[in-house]
Amino acid sequence: MAREIQCFARVAARLSFSRAAADLGMSQPAVSQAVARLERATGVRLFERSARTVRLTAAGAALLPYAEQILESAAAFTAEASRLARPVIHLAYPPLAGPLAARIARRMAGRTPPVAVELHAAGRAAAAAALDAGEVSAAILATPAPARFTTAARFHVTVDHLAVPPTHPLAARAPEPHLTRPSRTPRTTTPDTPRPAEALRKEPGATEPRPAESGRGEVRPADLAGLVVLTPGGRRWAGLPGHPRMVRDDDFGAALDLVAAGAGVLPIPHLLVRSVRRDDVVFVPLEGADLQITYALAWSRERVTNELLALVQAMQDALWTR
Repeated sequence: MAREIQCFARVAARLSFSRAAADLGMSQPAVSQAVARLERATGVRLFERSARTVRLTAAGAALLPYAEQILESAAAFTAEASRLARPVIHLAYPPLAGPLAARIARRMAGRTPPVAVELHAAGRAAAAAALDAGEVSAAILATPAPARFTTAARFHVTVDHLAVPPTHPLAARAPEPHLTRPSRTPRTTTPDTPRPAEALRKEPGATEPRPAESGRGEVRPADLAGLVVLTPGGRRWAGLPGHPRMVRDDDFGAALDLVAAGAGVLPIPHLLVRSVRRDDVVFVPLEGADLQITYALAWSRERVTNELLALVQAMQDALWTR
């Protein structure tokens, strides 16, 4: 019946059996027979035919929208079935790693054959639970990852700013708006890639930037003595003075809410400084702390597939290229 409906709709669009046959790659007699079968099955005459013209009957015109709807639904069914038949990887990632997750998805889609990647933004605890339940195939987790997972493709995110409330004394050290450092490539590094400050020291004759070059100054670790320092995900910043306050999971967004409420200050990666726009939080450069967060791709060792191995390779490639 689907073929007959398709022939009816095409003849109605072209008002010609010969042109409809050419569109469908069929012979004209085959199209005529298909329309005739549909007329017999429905008991309705669909077209008025003469030697030179073909036009819809009133009944044919009334049934045409239904025929088009059936064909559209059939096409959508076929497309969705095709999508479901393709391999799919479900990847959980922290919002901080969103740009990387998007690059991985693009790379997987460009493979032959393509592999679809469904992205799921999730904090560390939720991502680990989803891995355990088999709801996601892999997750980008801050290390150390739970020992029950296999990990690969590690990378570091430099933590080089401090989020403070606008009324905090350290807020006065934030760069003036017109002196804010220009946008740059997100400061993620692989284990063997020197961080920007390290690379600078390797340049002959290079010196550390003076405070005036980054605005009105920066915060040093000693400036945090006596302050409450928020630590997302239970992370302790080694060698950083102050009173640590654990923030559940690794949600920097929730931690910024606490900063705005005056509950503490927050070391934060430049990645987020570039993307967060809030009037109730000020970001000040943090120098000399040498802080970083290490992430890795994690998966359950019981659920290894060829698509998962391709995902590992795609993430490694994405870390080294743009």
